[in-house]
Amino acid sequence: MSTHTRAAVAFAFAFACGAAAGADAQKAPYGFGTTATDADLARFFSPLPDGRGLPSGSGSVLQGKSIYLQQCAACHGENLQGGIGDRLVGGGGSLVNSDKAKAPVKTIESYWPYATTLFDYIKRAMPLTAPDSLSNDDVYAVTAYILAQAKIVPDDAVMNAQTLAKVQMPNRSGFVPDRRPDRFPPAAKTSHQSLAIAPAK
Repeated sequence: MSTHTRAAVAFAFAFACGAAAGADAQKAPYGFGTTATDADLARFFSPLPDGRGLPSGSGSVLQGKSIYLQQCAACHGENLQGGIGDRLVGGGGSLVNSDKAKAPVKTIESYWPYATTLFDYIKRAMPLTAPDSLSNDDVYAVTAYILAQAKIVPDDAVMNAQTLAKVQMPNRSGFVPDRRPDRFPPAAKTSHQSLAIAPAK
């Protein structure tokens, strides 16, 4: 048998094995994992700024203070002043200033454009040692407490999917649409070629 013929036979055999393996892979599981159920996926959500996607539940400022002191103060400070974790309130008007020595203080009060983002972040990432351990009610309550401490909502506020979406954050208008083009020039074909993006008109 010639080398060419041997190569053709080997290729045909490999192709047939690959096709069979592909068919088997579609029929048989790999032996790990299970198909996620609706109950498994229920805790995952991604709320939009207008509140769509927020889960059911509610929490008051007073409830939030108790939860905050138990779950959050160790990192963010008893008065939300920061410590191991970021400072959460203050810094209003600090993002735009002409003094290079004064760094912007980025807090939910001075920087975050939407209150729904605060809920989403707390739910997904906090507390640091046990993320996603707080119930939806707990997260609404902590969110209400932080917003009240920042003087964004009143001290008797109750947050839920409807009220949270209506909160107007102080710096909401401080963000502008991205004016960069949707289409970028093709990648350079040589390492010395420079392709500048034309400025937006």
